Amino acid sequence: MADTAHVDTFARDNLPPQDRWPAFLFTRPELQYPERLNCAAAFLDRWVDEGRGDEPCIISPTETLTYRALQARVNRICNILVEKLGFVPGNRVLLRSANNPMMVAAYLAVLKAGGVVVATMPLLRAKEIAYPLNKAKITISLCDHRLAEEMERARTMAPDLQHVVYWGSGKSDSLEALMAEASPDFTAVDTAADDVCLIGFTSGTTGEPKGTMHFHRDMLAICDGYGGNVLRPEAGDRFIGSPPLAFTFGLGGIVLFPMRVGASTVLLEKAGPDDLLPAIAQHKATICFTAPTAYRAMLSKLEGRDISSLRKCVSAGEPLPKGTFEAWKDATGISLMDGIGATEMLHIFIAATEDEIRPGATGKPVPGYEAKVVDDEGRDLPPGSVGRLAVRGPTGCRYLADERQGKYVQNGWNITGDTYLMDEDGYFWYQARSDDMIISAGYNIAGPEVEAALLTHPAVAECGVVGAPDDGRGTVVKAYVVLRSGHAPGPELTKALQDHVKAEIAPYKYPRLIEFVEALPRTQTGKLQRFELRRIAQDSDTHQEALSA
Repeated sequence: MADTAHVDTFARDNLPPQDRWPAFLFTRPELQYPERLNCAAAFLDRWVDEGRGDEPCIISPTETLTYRALQARVNRICNILVEKLGFVPGNRVLLRSANNPMMVAAYLAVLKAGGVVVATMPLLRAKEIAYPLNKAKITISLCDHRLAEEMERARTMAPDLQHVVYWGSGKSDSLEALMAEASPDFTAVDTAADDVCLIGFTSGTTGEPKGTMHFHRDMLAICDGYGGNVLRPEAGDRFIGSPPLAFTFGLGGIVLFPMRVGASTVLLEKAGPDDLLPAIAQHKATICFTAPTAYRAMLSKLEGRDISSLRKCVSAGEPLPKGTFEAWKDATGISLMDGIGATEMLHIFIAATEDEIRPGATGKPVPGYEAKVVDDEGRDLPPGSVGRLAVRGPTGCRYLADERQGKYVQNGWNITGDTYLMDEDGYFWYQARSDDMIISAGYNIAGPEVEAALLTHPAVAECGVVGAPDDGRGTVVKAYVVLRSGHAPGPELTKALQDHVKAEIAPYKYPRLIEFVEALPRTQTGKLQRFELRRIAQDSDTHQEALSA
């Protein structure tokens, strides 16, 4: 590794031992990076230096920022971090906001100042926020004032957190007030290409979430790999999409990919199907990133909408059904570009260009990546076999101080937790998740976390949570609940349990279906048999206790 620019070396000190890293491949010319690299300068300062500073960069319902205007805002935040908050390179900074221009400016400022971003979903509750605060020993947070309630609750649980600065509050100590007094000039810190700049926390399958660590070079590699070779955007493109910037899918798809080529992006705080379609029409968006669920929902809402500006649509976050692909193609003439990524890999590593798509298949390895299917012992399986997906390339898994590194990285390959089949032509076909993660409408939801929330309700004796098939969302969270004596099943209790979960953890994780049962399937040693619950959920066609979303 190159000499770090970090004064606070916590991130580098807590990387896994290098002999437990995956193999990294930099075989293609576009993936060759210098030893010294600050990705914020490559995404932002470059375009101002090259005379394109007056081109639009970020468009939102409230403001439009050129590259030059965004640079000035980023620089002011950099100066606030350093001069007002005691920031030094290597410090971790927690960011909390919906998708808006200030969130992007704060993100880039932390990177430019040589820090490490930890971005969190706006819907998280205090204890979910406190976990990354403590795990990454975060001292500073920049947060939208509308999220202050849970942030302040989390603050009481995080002894290392010294400063929380809110924007949008209009108060004298707000980020905007501090920015008004800060210089618009700041020179990017001379970070190493392999300095950590992002810790993305997973949703977690069992136990605690894992912090995935990514370097400055990784941020460019996803743009030059998937972006340059598969998506192939142009400077005149205008991106739009729904994934939160706290998801690396959203970060790449609607911020990094456009900025890498000097294009623009439309940021929406609310980006459901009812919001995306009019925004596409209004802003003449050309590239859309969202989940298959959203594309399915938009199909019934296309009438009267002018989305003729769209030329590419990317689908990820959950498997893309062939029926959705065909229906979108028939309605719009656009072939949905499927892809699979992972927080551990930062972004998409298997996909296909429009002229190589096979409906139903995820695609082939993104140029720069290699993929294969292996058995439980890590041995290569021949085409046509179902097994575990293994991948390697210019990005890969490095967990923050976590013994689970050895489960994800085996023999130099990233084992993603997905079950796949590779055909004779090298196309990869998704089969299932290999773990207990529920993917619903593009969101990753850990069944055990929902179980833990349900078990804090006094009416619940036992519960098991799995994914159940759903026409609208692909999969929804379903809970099988054994009640304590004195409690009777019914619609009122169903709603009470759903509301309870929404108050305990992020609301989108709540069980949309609840079935009350006398007992749960267990092994002879008492372990819950989630695979049996999944089988029951797959076979069930009655959901008497379901409430609509």
